[in-house]
Formats: sequence, structure tokens, C-alpha cells
Amino acid sequence: MSQFAVTDRAAARIAEIVAAEGRDAALRVAVLAGGCSGFQYRFELDDTKQEDDLVIERGAARVLVDSASLDLLAGAELDFTDALMGSHFAVRNPNAKSACGCGTSFSVD
Repeated sequence: MSQFAVTDRAAARIAEIVAAEGRDAALRVAVLAGGCSGFQYRFELDDTKQEDDLVIERGAARVLVDSASLDLLAGAELDFTDALMGSHFAVRNPNAKSACGCGTSFSVD
């Protein structure tokens, strides 16, 4: 199974956010049921690694992904986009068969 990847841009932004928060945290990436297409991504800082978490370390950044979410994120990549219309984390997910305009909701077959 392909693992979840984190780009250099995403790792740099995670490190900035954690440093600004002044805590030893990681960015948790999760897939939850809901959203307008069936599943949605959730991003939050988390101080606690769970037993089933995949831990991705990239420079000063750490990303946590639980095993259930990893099934839907296999082969996907976390990136950070800094554009005129706003800055945000984005997941490029080859498992997503469709997505909605919000960019955080997707469906699989």
C-alpha cells in the first residue's frame, strides 16, 4: 500500500504553525464521513499520537494519520497552496473519484 506523502511546502507551513503555537504538536490529517460529496478532510493540531497512527516526519514537521483515514489516503499527497484567493492545505488524492468546489469534500467508488 502506498503511503501518504507530505510536500516540502506543506512541511514548512506545518513547522511555522507549530512554532507559532509554541507547542510540540503535529498536524493530524483525517478523513471523516460527511461533506457534500460523502467524505471530507479534517486538519487539526494534535499533541497526542494514537497507537494506530502513521507518523510522517519531514524536517521539523510531523503529520499524523489514523489507520482508518489512511485507507482512503493511500497514495495521496498533502500540499500547501498560497494563492491570491487564500492559503490552505490541499490533498491530492488518487482515490477520490469526484470532488466538490469546496476542495475538502470527495467521494470514492
